[in-house]
Amino acid sequence: MEEFRLPSEFAEELIKTVASNKGKRGISDLCKNIYWQKAAENLAEVSRAAVVSGFFVPSSGAPETDGPGGAVVLARAFLKHGAETEIWTDDLCVDAIRACAVSAGFPEEKVVAVDRFDKLDSYSPDAVVFTERLGRAADGRFYNMRSEDISAWTPTLDWISVLCSRKNIFTVGIGDGGNEVGMGNFVSEICDIRPDFRKCLSVIRTDVTIPVDVSNWGCYALSAALSYVWKEWLGPCKEDERLMLEALIEKKAVDGISKKTELTVDGFEIEVHEAIISELYGIWHKFCS
Repeated sequence: MEEFRLPSEFAEELIKTVASNKGKRGISDLCKNIYWQKAAENLAEVSRAAVVSGFFVPSSGAPETDGPGGAVVLARAFLKHGAETEIWTDDLCVDAIRACAVSAGFPEEKVVAVDRFDKLDSYSPDAVVFTERLGRAADGRFYNMRSEDISAWTPTLDWISVLCSRKNIFTVGIGDGGNEVGMGNFVSEICDIRPDFRKCLSVIRTDVTIPVDVSNWGCYALSAALSYVWKEWLGPCKEDERLMLEALIEKKAVDGISKKTELTVDGFEIEVHEAIISELYGIWHKFCS
């Protein structure tokens, strides 16, 4: 695996760019170099992958804008590298994610609404990445960042991670709030950061969890890390952000914080996301040129 090593210095640059507490939630302070390294090195040689996403906002009757873009960019990177790849979501989010996928050149038919856990057996991935996908709390319920129980609108795709652990399928979780799949790795630490949110924290673990400022950014950065080990840039381009957000807005997706149908993600304007993408490409170029 030596040829697939991700330098610690590269990972440190990723942390400065996408996990420096820009969202003021404190969760990304838990990010460490080793998480990027372990994720990239274990994902580098997969021949079949699944990316799980989709976060439905009941009060708006639509999915949120964080999650789909990151899932599409990461899935596209795997596919371009030659790995069979699908995006898994639920019936409430599938139309929006399909539109997002088409806008970025990822095949629409590879975005699948999963309602049966035997999908794991029939598809048989080498790895599954969860991004901005709710994980159940200790009481078995699903909560949003406002501590509202939204279990009725959250199909239990988090259980796929548990099944993966039983089948020795490598898993990665990417999240920014503490209630997503994978954040079970940090329950005690997040309780210290957000004691008021204790009952809502996800207890679902993954082999590696990457806490970031915005989940989309985590996927973009992971695609940059993989681009390093693959020796070619397969991450996002600046134009992707506007195209994907416009496609999501057409499907009435909302910003998870403002709950408005606008070209923002987690309260950040589109120019901020485009700048993050440019910074990630700059990191890759610095290390690979």
